[in-house]
Amino acid sequence: MNLKRVGNQTVVFDNPPVILSSYSVVGPKEGKGPLGKTFDKVWNDGLHGEKSWEVAESKMLQEAMQGAMNQASVQKEEIDFMLAGDLLNQIISSNFAARQMALPFIGLYGACSTMALSLAVGSMLIDGGFAEKILVGVSSHHDTAERQYRLPTEQGAQRAMSAQWTVTGAGSVLLGRSGEGPRVTSATIGRVIDFAIKDVNNMGAAMAPAVADTILNHCQDMQLKPVDYNLIASGDLGEIGLSLACELLKQSGLDTGTSFTDCGVMIYDESQDSHAGASGCGCSSVVFAGDIMQRIKAGELQKVMLVGSGALHSPTSALQGESIPGIGHAVVIEG
Repeated sequence: MNLKRVGNQTVVFDNPPVILSSYSVVGPKEGKGPLGKTFDKVWNDGLHGEKSWEVAESKMLQEAMQGAMNQASVQKEEIDFMLAGDLLNQIISSNFAARQMALPFIGLYGACSTMALSLAVGSMLIDGGFAEKILVGVSSHHDTAERQYRLPTEQGAQRAMSAQWTVTGAGSVLLGRSGEGPRVTSATIGRVIDFAIKDVNNMGAAMAPAVADTILNHCQDMQLKPVDYNLIASGDLGEIGLSLACELLKQSGLDTGTSFTDCGVMIYDESQDSHAGASGCGCSSVVFAGDIMQRIKAGELQKVMLVGSGALHSPTSALQGESIPGIGHAVVIEG
């Protein structure tokens, strides 16, 4: 086994897996945002000719994964495992995409932290000698998430100002044991943290403690500081969660400086009325597969920490009055 354990939560890869390619597919709202030009494909509408939003999300995920394979000129027969996840019950978007892809499939659920979790698990499989190439795919869809977690969009229910807008998007990354590209050098697996937040319209507050905990533990395990990274990007804390995470880290004696931002803050601008920012599995997956990967390849970013943030609740647990547990998983990518 090639894994090297550092501290309680972090593993460092002796043979860091290579990111051979990445591909992103988004909806029209995301395409009109400040990162619109960084996405590989922008749909004209959320249905894309399909009979339901759920079918459309699964097709979007398939398009992203096929795009990543095409970018690297890799055939399906060369893929050892497909790792994928989404927000829907029983991760049906990923399951149905896997049905079409016909690859050995590992389904993962980490809520909105799924992209970072998938990159971490995929990197462990490759560095551990269990795979040569792994295809990672993560998706979310605004209308499927609204139908499951809140109210159907047709009802036009008023959204709280603390609410975030679920991204319609799918991001995919192809990991390899060898080749050219940025490398995943370490991963920090987060702990479930619960600060007794029960407001499902304020998930940023629920996830912020877990993200802060993971960043703090990563820095302690690696004996590094935030200034050692060009960029630390959390998954989808939004404006409220990002502010809270910064405050929690400051109270713990860790100054994040200007390197810490959030994918949920980056993807929309103020004119798009997303309220507190973006959320959803697709948020960090498309921002990473698009903007961040392009900046790493261009040499603008040499060392990036992606910290996926997830709210681990369900519609049932929320209706039963349970609080919202949070999770944060981190992966470090170096150009």
